[in-house]
Amino acid sequence: MSTALANTAKKKRGFNEAEYETLLNALPHPILLIGPDHRISYANAASEAFFHASATILRRMTLDELIAFGSPLLALVDQVRRTGSTVNEYGVDLGTPRIGGDKVVDIFSGPLPEKPETILLMLQMRTMAQMIERQLTHRAAARSVSGLAAVLAHEIKNPLSGIRGAAQLLETNLSDEDRSLTQLICTETDRICKLVDRMEVFGDERPVSREPVNIHDVLDHVKRIAENGFAKRINIVEDYDPSLPPVPGNRDQLIQAFLNLVKNAAEAIGDKPNEGKLVLSTAFRPGVRLSVPGSQARVSLPLEITVEDNGSGVPDDLREHLFEPFVTTKRNGTGLGLALVAKIIGDHGGVIECESRPSGTIFRTLMPMQDRVSAELEQE
Repeated sequence: MSTALANTAKKKRGFNEAEYETLLNALPHPILLIGPDHRISYANAASEAFFHASATILRRMTLDELIAFGSPLLALVDQVRRTGSTVNEYGVDLGTPRIGGDKVVDIFSGPLPEKPETILLMLQMRTMAQMIERQLTHRAAARSVSGLAAVLAHEIKNPLSGIRGAAQLLETNLSDEDRSLTQLICTETDRICKLVDRMEVFGDERPVSREPVNIHDVLDHVKRIAENGFAKRINIVEDYDPSLPPVPGNRDQLIQAFLNLVKNAAEAIGDKPNEGKLVLSTAFRPGVRLSVPGSQARVSLPLEITVEDNGSGVPDDLREHLFEPFVTTKRNGTGLGLALVAKIIGDHGGVIECESRPSGTIFRTLMPMQDRVSAELEQE
């Protein structure tokens, strides 16, 4: 095909170079063109936001300078260049201190047909997909705790009541010195029984009794409890969206969940209470929709409730397992508080995720809003 015919064909397609660039900049996913020696030759607008750098700066860099040493992305680009075929990789963490942590993406890559030495990369954030996957793990773990609680109630809790009763009978005929030992037996059996009682909550599989709940009333109630107790010396800040619609759920259970989160935040602030800051915020995020397994329906989770603190953060090795039972950063903790929070939020059709850094932690909860038709039926 002659040059004149090629130019005519391009015009018939209806796109020139500027229009193609406009199209790429409109895409929500970061797109990079990687030339020889890993040199970046193009970056769209989404790439600027993802890497916290302008397109001009990115075009001065190589891929090696942009991402962490040893990243799978470098090997992936080399594989595309070596094989000349498209290669996809899922769940790759590109997070670095410079561009921020928790940058987990799916990578789609391939050579440009007209420039095989140039590799096209498209990155797709997996934040929501990972969040849902983790919720399923949390719920499975909670179900395993419910089975364990049933065994403990039968095999441990019942014998403990007999041990406690025997200790009380012995106490009446003992000296003061020996009586302290029987009291220790009673105290420890009570502590174990309370632990089993807390675990039995996970076995409650009854549907949540739902009614329209004002989430700000829930948070205000939690704040009053915190300010008059465990968070007396911590500055609690409210940042609410006053137009937020109701949440369909159980008010008492939601209070329990957010009270656990606020208490965790207060304990994370720890030894700097006078400098401590705890932020309760709400927002409407209409873009979050989830598919319901086994049907064509999609559920919207537009209500975002966050509990943020400026404590010391969560250790990296615990972050992925934070909502699993018996995982805790506290010396005397049981590791059931956040597992119970995940169960309550899951029972309400929501999801919860933790973002942590050395300067603080954010627990972000996404919840459904009250369906107007359902609310009208409940009022009739």
